[in-house]
Amino acid sequence: MAVLSAIISAAMLSIFVQNAIFERAFGSNVAIYASRRESHIIGFSLGITAMTTAASVATYFLDGIILPMENGWLFMPLIYVGVISVLYIIALLVMWRFMPKLFVKIRKYAHLAVFNCTVIGALFLNSGYGGDLLSYIGYGIGTGIGFFLASLMLSIAREKLDSDKIPKAFRGYPIMLIYIGVVSLAFYALVGYTVDF
Repeated sequence: MAVLSAIISAAMLSIFVQNAIFERAFGSNVAIYASRRESHIIGFSLGITAMTTAASVATYFLDGIILPMENGWLFMPLIYVGVISVLYIIALLVMWRFMPKLFVKIRKYAHLAVFNCTVIGALFLNSGYGGDLLSYIGYGIGTGIGFFLASLMLSIAREKLDSDKIPKAFRGYPIMLIYIGVVSLAFYALVGYTVDF
């Protein structure tokens, strides 16, 4: 029960308090792209959840080895990209070999779901906050779920933001970035951040 509690606690932190899109702006361009079609939202969210969870497990062990070294933190970006790349290649090879129909469907979008700021940002936040293996796993799962909820909110808002009432210069990508900024401010208020002047 304590294991499940630790995973859920870290996941809830990642979903609501430190949402990758609304708190850190990690992967907002991918979320905007995914929000165009509901099938993309599910596919991208599953890909991001799988990659952040698997990469979090791998980087947990690497963090324990490399971060204590003198200037070990300098190598972490390269190591994180390497871990993500190896997991990506393994996943593609497994799907190509055992699930060829799925491989044909996702090969065009798989790199967008894997190589984005949401995945590598989750790994950096994990190593920055530390914790045990369960919190790494929970944070990885929560990042994917948080991406799903943020993309779903963008998809719902897209209908309203594509109206003729929006000036032509702001339609599309600019108005979505403004919307993300406004929702981010609301998240800051809910979490309890205050501005010190």
